[in-house]
Amino acid sequence: MTELAKKRPEFRNINAFKDLTTYRLPPAGWVSILHRASGLIMFLLLPFIIWMFDTSVSSEISFGKFKAAFIAGIGFVPGWFLKLVVLALIWAYLHHFIAGLRHLWMDVSHSAVNKQFGKSSAVFVLAVSIGLTLVLGAKLFGLY
Repeated sequence: MTELAKKRPEFRNINAFKDLTTYRLPPAGWVSILHRASGLIMFLLLPFIIWMFDTSVSSEISFGKFKAAFIAGIGFVPGWFLKLVVLALIWAYLHHFIAGLRHLWMDVSHSAVNKQFGKSSAVFVLAVSIGLTLVLGAKLFGLY
């Protein structure tokens, strides 16, 4: 064994209160966790997605109600909160889609599966999904 291998700590039993606060997850780990979280968000908000689609395409009157919901709100839920929920859905879709393409690319080209490509593609997924979410969020909130 080398001297470096002896100095590295081993994590066999991770204490959630002590060890997880100091553990640095690599970008690929963040993308993996966020890929699962974005899928869960989309699944849990599927009734809201169906309501939005149904209301927006049923008729001109229902489309007017749909647009008004994002300004005045629905019942006790204010319009800005609905916009935040839609922004979360936009991020979830974009992140899940781009991370899924990353996983498909890694499955198709086995030569691309290495540590350097994993890190760079994970950083790319995070940057593109957050960047596109900011652009679409600015449009959603009426900044342009």
